[in-house]
Amino acid sequence: MGDPAVNLNANLIDTATPPIPEAAEWLSGFDGRHGPALNLSQAVPGDPPPAEFLEKIAEAARSPEASRYGDIYGDEAVRGAYAAECSRLYQAPIAFDEVAITAGCNQAFFVSIMAIAAAGDAVLLPAPWYFNHKMTMDMLGIETRTLPLDASTGFVPDVSAAASLIDSKVKAIVLVTPNNPTGAVYPPETIAAFLDLAHAKGIRLIIDETYRDFRPASSRPHALYQDQRWRDTVIGLYSFSKAYAIPGHRLGALTASAQTVREIGKILDCVQICPARAAQIALPWAIAHLAEWRGATNAELLKRAATFRSALAAHPEWRIDQIGAYFAYVRHPFDGVPAPVVAEALARTCGLLALPGTYFGPGQDQHLRMAFANVGCDSLRHIPNRLSAFPKDAFENDLTWKGNRFG
Repeated sequence: MGDPAVNLNANLIDTATPPIPEAAEWLSGFDGRHGPALNLSQAVPGDPPPAEFLEKIAEAARSPEASRYGDIYGDEAVRGAYAAECSRLYQAPIAFDEVAITAGCNQAFFVSIMAIAAAGDAVLLPAPWYFNHKMTMDMLGIETRTLPLDASTGFVPDVSAAASLIDSKVKAIVLVTPNNPTGAVYPPETIAAFLDLAHAKGIRLIIDETYRDFRPASSRPHALYQDQRWRDTVIGLYSFSKAYAIPGHRLGALTASAQTVREIGKILDCVQICPARAAQIALPWAIAHLAEWRGATNAELLKRAATFRSALAAHPEWRIDQIGAYFAYVRHPFDGVPAPVVAEALARTCGLLALPGTYFGPGQDQHLRMAFANVGCDSLRHIPNRLSAFPKDAFENDLTWKGNRFG
């Protein structure tokens, strides 16, 4: 029987496999000797949304309206509510027709890239990067132009280094702040400098703010929307899934000029027709009434970040090079040992699952991403014991560690 992949898109075949399910398989080798597994692999909300919000979604789901097609760009009420919230947050007018609702922030990125670049074009992507961004460009045949980042600068991108990488093939720069995987929050002046660069080069600036609501400070994240050039240059991305703890309902948003949104609508009509309706119908209420809950959620996540930092302080050889409200980027102590080898060994021997830095781009073999947002403080306090149980000589004689070595 022939290989069924032969007749598939070569770009798709060459795209990496989704990494989180691959990593989760490593926990199958953990025998539980140190207690329940600690899964620090996926950046998901750790607590459910308020019961009243869930009831609003359930009520909407029972309505005949939720079973009908909605607008390609999202329901009018949620677009208006989100535009108003952004106008308040950024202290700048953002209009209803400058917003589109998408099936999660991943889709917002996908349709934005499709609108900007075609096969053979290039997009500048800082590394370490969010792996789904890289996967999207690979399957679309778009070159990922890598902008290397470094722990010595807090993994904050340098605009002059970016400028040196831009040629006629580059159609956009992507920034993710707060960053996934490092957690770094980019300073407003850095973001402003990238707007200057993108506008001067005549390319787009995509700014993914999935974790916007989980910054340590409540101040305005940046001043992009106060600059009149934003409509020629900027596409902003957002995740209701993270902010309102509803990832299963798959709702995100993008903000761009009205003309850009109209063009993106062609793509939205082909890939989703309309976003799922029930949560859309409930979201305007949530935007208006859940500010206090969102603040409390952020405070709890910051508490978990502090607990994680304290837990790793007991093992300074595992160095936190950057940390945010959802995850930390940790330098492991085994020089020369590939990050996937370290991550798999941690999962199988200690029941501590993290993602290897290699999932997030080249040059990341010394790092692991540890996501703690979905883990309570009581569980995070077990991390020192798990690291103490990890064999310190695990890789001294065998850099090609096999899964049965620690059985």
